[in-house]
Amino acid sequence: MTYDFAEALRALPDDALGALLRLRPDLLVPVPSDTSALAGRAQSRVSVARALDGLDQFTLEILDGLRLLSAPTMSALLALTDNHEGVRGAADRLRARFLILGDEDELYLVPAIEEVCSPFIAGLGRPAADLGADIADLMGDAAKMRRTLLSASPQARAMLDRLAQGPPIGTTSAGSDAVEWLIEHNLLAEVSDGVVELPRELGLLLRRETGPLGHLHPAPPEAAGSPKDMSLVDKAGAGQTMSAVRHTEELLEAIAADPIPVLRGGGFGVLPLRRLAKATGLSEQDTAVFIETAYAAGLLGELDTATDTFFTPTTSYDLWRGAPLAQRWARLAWAWLAMTRQPFLAGSRDEKDRPMTVLSPQLERAGAPDIRFTVLEALDTPGFAPTADELIAILRWHAPRRMRNREGAHRSALREAGLMGLTGHGALTGYATALLRSSPDDDPLGVRDASPTAAERLDKLLPPPVDHLLVQADLSVVVPGPAEPGLASELDVIAEHESGGGASVYRVTPASIRRALDSGYSAHDLHSLFKRRSRTAVPQALTYMIDDIARTHGGLRTGASGAYLRSEDEALIATVLADRSLGDLNLRRLAPTVLITPFPGPRLLQALREAGYTPVPEDASGATVLSKPKVKRASGRSGKQPVFGSLSDATVNGIVEDIRRGDARLRAALRAPAEVRAAAGHPMSSLTAVQAHSQALSVLQQAVREKARVWVGYVDAHGSQASRLVRPVSIGAGYLRAEDERTQMLHTFALHRITAAAPATE
Repeated sequence: MTYDFAEALRALPDDALGALLRLRPDLLVPVPSDTSALAGRAQSRVSVARALDGLDQFTLEILDGLRLLSAPTMSALLALTDNHEGVRGAADRLRARFLILGDEDELYLVPAIEEVCSPFIAGLGRPAADLGADIADLMGDAAKMRRTLLSASPQARAMLDRLAQGPPIGTTSAGSDAVEWLIEHNLLAEVSDGVVELPRELGLLLRRETGPLGHLHPAPPEAAGSPKDMSLVDKAGAGQTMSAVRHTEELLEAIAADPIPVLRGGGFGVLPLRRLAKATGLSEQDTAVFIETAYAAGLLGELDTATDTFFTPTTSYDLWRGAPLAQRWARLAWAWLAMTRQPFLAGSRDEKDRPMTVLSPQLERAGAPDIRFTVLEALDTPGFAPTADELIAILRWHAPRRMRNREGAHRSALREAGLMGLTGHGALTGYATALLRSSPDDDPLGVRDASPTAAERLDKLLPPPVDHLLVQADLSVVVPGPAEPGLASELDVIAEHESGGGASVYRVTPASIRRALDSGYSAHDLHSLFKRRSRTAVPQALTYMIDDIARTHGGLRTGASGAYLRSEDEALIATVLADRSLGDLNLRRLAPTVLITPFPGPRLLQALREAGYTPVPEDASGATVLSKPKVKRASGRSGKQPVFGSLSDATVNGIVEDIRRGDARLRAALRAPAEVRAAAGHPMSSLTAVQAHSQALSVLQQAVREKARVWVGYVDAHGSQASRLVRPVSIGAGYLRAEDERTQMLHTFALHRITAAAPATE
């Protein structure tokens, strides 16, 4: 059967053509020049395969029904099942995607469908004629086939029934009398060593109870659980968003304190990942998710030094850290949705048996954003909380071809959605739904962030930021809610973080007090800070500890000599000089109160602190140098933003208009004078070509003088012959510049590509 697909497309109204382009956006890359080009692309194997990938299981089953029919008609298709309404709906979906055409009495399939679909239509084997003459003879005699089937043993009959349900391919086992009998009696065909196939005719006979197409699946499977209370879902999700932001911040702070070198092949090693996971109390898999998300959000980047390249937080991290909690989470959520990477692959090996590490190129997967969006879209029903297995079954029904070999990626996307706080108790949160329906906007920080709608909805669920703390007698510090940025930065210096959640717990230690003094705080500053921030009385033990450490803090001072060490306390200098743990420093006494070392000041300072002393550095004038440690930052990066949803109406309408203009140009070309069409469509001798080119130049020069329209035949950049009606504007430097009055566009033609020209008749 033949069918003019280009003409069928050309006959579509603009809205139907636009609907096709929305359903099959791959047809627009690049934008087709006319309907003929669009029809050719729509029938290509790659485009047809993509169109089939988006179809649900029932529609694909009905498509198999059309493939099974020798002369497809709607009445024959409806006869395959009692679900007539479902069949017509499936046929409409296939028509809308330009996969089938025709009317009720005669349906046509795009030929490429047979090339990209399984040869086993509806789980049935190939026709007997393709499997051998003896089998074809048996299947051609219905009575003989039934008698042979009735004589089969129960074991052989059970094997046939199993193959009839699909797939029709099986394997033989040594000594299997049932298989040997079936092959010997031509009920099975041995297609290769150890592989047998059930003929289509016998499969149809064995499907008398279920019908030719077997068991159909007109609706997706249902989840067994009852809907969740959305208020509980949102609260659970909001709590997890706080954890996600906190874990991300902890990881980035740990990397800032000890930048991680970039491996030669990209990413960072297994040992740094394990160290970060242990330091933050996370699993290695969760650590990989947060690190990959932070990198995608532009909070983590590479810093090049004179000797190596390191992963460090970016300048954007400092801005992000000072933003409200809901906005910080929203930026992470958008980055997770958009990143073309799959963190769950970290730790496994690729097809070349190479280890795949965090942030390495091997984790790149272009389809990762679509997988995440598909999972969240499947959950986009209030309170709908299927199990992982139920969700996979639902997704497999909606797009069985797309789910092949991707089940692991979808399970990981569901798990990561819960880790990022997009779901709570397995259901999609209300603010996550708002996030999916929004688009990124510029935020006050100058970075790309999510729509305020999602952030504002989340902000209402989060406890308000607190600017106070509760100091306990055991020197633990409780922050009863998310700390506001100022308090959070102070706590990072004066205390050690122990646990998070709705209320965070810190602990004041001698090391944290020394860190605060090293950062420039005085004992008076620390007393004032705790008195101002604490809603409970400051324990006397904390006051004594601050005073004791401050009293000895700075008792030793370092400088550059390499470095020197001095103190007013001669006994302390003598103690340091006799300390065997400092033997590697090669300390030498210059005076009763001064020691020197050939090593630089930072190393001397670190060694003394590790040995339990409390030195402070000083400058050349002897003044104490107290400051926060400088942190290295990579240059800021803006994270990728996900692009989801259909094409806008304006875009589709503009493309449809361009295609219609291309059709008009094609029709106009067919009306070109005979001499132009002849020059464009037939080869000429070199002498004739030179004469035609010279004549064309004369016609064009006259048209420029008279501002008259001419038909121009030319060879385009792809080597195709074409003709166009234009009004020449100028000729020079080897080019003709002419205006197409219909499109009001100025075109430039290389003179050596022009094959003919003829005046236009009015």
